[in-house]
Amino acid sequence: MKKDNMRGLDPAEMQQKLAEYAEQSFRIRFQMAMGQTEGLAKLRTMRKDRARLLTYLRERELREAR
Repeated sequence: MKKDNMRGLDPAEMQQKLAEYAEQSFRIRFQMAMGQTEGLAKLRTMRKDRARLLTYLRERELREAR
């Protein structure tokens, strides 16, 4: 997902995306453990997207606290 698209989401949608990323990463890690997939690149991009979403959520939280 593009950074600009992520920043435009509302907090509820961001939370939903975080849950989706958590579920997908679990499935990919499980498949990798079973030797079924080589999803390391996808796992890395999802981890980075998850970190971006958490950063954007924290930015909004701090902005609202002012």
